[in-house]
Amino acid sequence: MDLQDQLKNLFPDHVSEEISKEKDTKTNKLWLQDDPIICKYEKRKGKPITILEGYTGATEDFKALAKLLKQKLSVGGSFKDDKIIIQGDYRDKIMRILKDMGFNVKRVGG
Repeated sequence: MDLQDQLKNLFPDHVSEEISKEKDTKTNKLWLQDDPIICKYEKRKGKPITILEGYTGATEDFKALAKLLKQKLSVGGSFKDDKIIIQGDYRDKIMRILKDMGFNVKRVGG
């Protein structure tokens, strides 16, 4: 019997920090805001990009949102200057994903 098992026997109601951290990351919800996120389309060096800006929550939440969008769309992108830059014109798909998550989204340009 190792130390962890002994501690569990002594304190059955205690939840270890490792388990609580794992639960927090799984149920981590992004901060929803009242103002809409702006979804823009631009061309840089002849290539289309989609830009998301206007998120008023924590920077870490916006980075997590960028990572989630890149994974769902299977595209490249980056997070710079409080903006998410996604390679390609994915405004419709991004807006649908964000609306399903509960965000207000506003389409700007073309």
